[in-house]
Amino acid sequence: MIQGYLARMILSLKPYLPRSLFGRAALILIAPVITLQFIVSIVFIQRHYDRVTQQLTSAVVLDLRVLLAQLADDDAKAAPLADGLQIQYQFLPPDSTALIDLRDFWDLAGRSVVSTLHNSLKGTLAVDLTRDPTKVHVTVQTDRGLIGFDMDRARFSAANPHQLLVLMAFAGLLMTVIAFVFLRNQLTPITRLATVATAFGRGEHLPYATRGATEVRAAGQAFLAMRARIERQIESRTLMLSGISHDLRSPLTRLKLGLTLLPQDDDTAALLGDIDDMERLLEEFLSFIRGDSTEDPVPCDPAALLQSLVANMLRAGNAVRIVTMQDCQTVMMRPFAVTRALENLVSNAVRFGTLVELSMIATPESLRYIVEDNGPGIPEPDRAQALEPFQRLDAARNPNHGGGVGLGLAIATDIARSHGGALTLSQSPRLGGLHAELRIAR
Repeated sequence: MIQGYLARMILSLKPYLPRSLFGRAALILIAPVITLQFIVSIVFIQRHYDRVTQQLTSAVVLDLRVLLAQLADDDAKAAPLADGLQIQYQFLPPDSTALIDLRDFWDLAGRSVVSTLHNSLKGTLAVDLTRDPTKVHVTVQTDRGLIGFDMDRARFSAANPHQLLVLMAFAGLLMTVIAFVFLRNQLTPITRLATVATAFGRGEHLPYATRGATEVRAAGQAFLAMRARIERQIESRTLMLSGISHDLRSPLTRLKLGLTLLPQDDDTAALLGDIDDMERLLEEFLSFIRGDSTEDPVPCDPAALLQSLVANMLRAGNAVRIVTMQDCQTVMMRPFAVTRALENLVSNAVRFGTLVELSMIATPESLRYIVEDNGPGIPEPDRAQALEPFQRLDAARNPNHGGGVGLGLAIATDIARSHGGALTLSQSPRLGGLHAELRIAR
């Protein structure tokens, strides 16, 4: 039952807890220190302080009993005794104002003073601790009537243990600062590893040296080994693709040259068309497999890149226009890869629509290129499939147009992911066709 209550309480506090590893570790470190100091301050110190107050008040009660006994026996001797005991007294009229205990709510020691006087001194009617903060006023009912006693407050309660509280707070703060320094030193290698891994996911190679605890060093060594294997595979794949490209293009070029030397007729033209299709398919396959691994990220002007792309499309006679382009500083990206991705998106839009609109929206977290057309679009159930390689949905969009190999959107998706972003497809709210958004992390 208690565990279930604690689990529900933690879940209710979860939205307010820190999300970073450093914040959570700091909370785990600080919470016990503060809790321990709170328990020691409130429970131990206050209980000890109450006991001291009760003992001092009991000593004053003994003096009051002696003085009351003298007042009941001989008034003449009571005055010198009161002066010696440092107690002032006076007889009060029977119609005195309402007699109630008075103390400030923050006066914790006053509670012990009031209770001890009522329990130890017979006839105590009221204790007033508010009339004068330096005095204690006690009203006692005796055989001779009401008597009011005034005594110094310092005789009833000890001074607050300020030195102990200050020393404990200073020691706790010092230990917390020291722990924060050690905690940051332990978490810095983890943060560095996350930064290097994120950069590697975007195609950037940042230097990294293992440091920190044994477990963090082991994770760093595993990451370095994994990065080295991936880079060797990419390099081997690039070399293999270069060889394949050379080996396949050479016979295709010889075939095309041989066909051009033959008498030109319908059969020869068909064979030349087949060779052109093979070259186009080969180029698309190589572009997809190669991706953007051969290009390094450089600072680019995303607006200039988009304007250059639109200018090329307009020269080709395509109805393409920019509707929104926000101001943006340079962004680290692979310009040729991003241009290839945008060309694929715009080419698809031009193929299936008569009007294509482009937008560029910059936020502190990402850069978004949006391509919209007024074509038939892609049905929602088929959008995820359209992003996969070798998926041809051209017939679903427009059966009157021929399709490609099904790699255009897959290449754009791969380029977006290598830039820490994504490619999403939806329906254009303005044009009614496809809404393709290429997001690049900044």
